[in-house]
Amino acid sequence: MREIAPDEVSRLEECLRQLAEHHNEVSVNFKGCFPKKPVPESLTAFEEAVRSGKSKIAVIEEPDRIAGFCKIDRIGVEGHIDILIVLKEFRGKGYGKQLMDWAVDSLRQDGAARIEIRVVDGNDAKAFYEKYGFRTVSEILRSDLK
Repeated sequence: MREIAPDEVSRLEECLRQLAEHHNEVSVNFKGCFPKKPVPESLTAFEEAVRSGKSKIAVIEEPDRIAGFCKIDRIGVEGHIDILIVLKEFRGKGYGKQLMDWAVDSLRQDGAARIEIRVVDGNDAKAFYEKYGFRTVSEILRSDLK
């Protein structure tokens, strides 16, 4: 596992596409709504955030590709785990735990007093985060106007 440089962010495309597919499969209320913005636009924003120091991204690599990544942000005393994804074929190898441990340790070292992570309603990863002490503190209700 290692942190990536801004010029490597484009290598995250496969993970972002699979994350959108996963959210579309498991989301209770928003199937078909992902990705929220085009993947190339997200990658550009990620690159800028890493370049500016607002974000850090760690990856787990297999010989031919990135198996998963975690993007974290720090805003004031609040740490945010923006994305944590391990590609389906690499799950069960402890990669999610490695990425989560990196995120928590990095944010703690950067002085974050608390960490927030948002989970799509229906995503079974919620149980994984709860093992780290995360708990539901709010629910967001949304209505699309037509």
